[in-house]
Amino acid sequence: MVRAVESAGGEAFAIQADAADAGDAQRAVDEAVRRLGHINILVNNAGAIGKDYTVRDMPVEEWDRLIGTDLRGVFLSTKFALPHIPTEPVGKIINISSELSKLGRPTQAHYVTAKAGINGFTRALQLEVGPGICVNSVAPGPIATDLILADMTPEWIAKEAQILAGRLGTVEEIAEPVVMLASDAGNFFMGQFISPNGGAVFT
Repeated sequence: MVRAVESAGGEAFAIQADAADAGDAQRAVDEAVRRLGHINILVNNAGAIGKDYTVRDMPVEEWDRLIGTDLRGVFLSTKFALPHIPTEPVGKIINISSELSKLGRPTQAHYVTAKAGINGFTRALQLEVGPGICVNSVAPGPIATDLILADMTPEWIAKEAQILAGRLGTVEEIAEPVVMLASDAGNFFMGQFISPNGGAVFT
């Protein structure tokens, strides 16, 4: 990713960290501020895929792992970044949710709960930090990411593609609304739930 940004003429650096660990989250923010001076745009995109368990059978450790990365991580990075996000011009926080936060899914209660929590966190945070910082969530439908294509079976991928669009979405189709929200074109979006999901669910 760093090479891709640099080859396009941008400046980038990578920080290895555990999104669910408070010390790591603070360290990542501190390093970003040391290098950049401040943070104009925060995109909370770190996430994990939950292993399939019914609520009755789910190990507590699996629940904690998924909630830790997908929800606690959003809180931690936001908490530590907020003091460094200027409100002139308007700052931006974009949280990556999921269409499953609206649709639900059996054996994925931990993932659905984490993503639904992001939606609520987005709205509450917006009321705290607006209008100087715009906070919105983007909730993709099934997307052909490297993680999905590498880890999931062809049968699972084919089932995910059984939506109105008849295919998985592309990474670029999610990046575009994120870029819009991060730009001046997104300055009037506050506390919104935007879901490019190919008709998987109507929000």
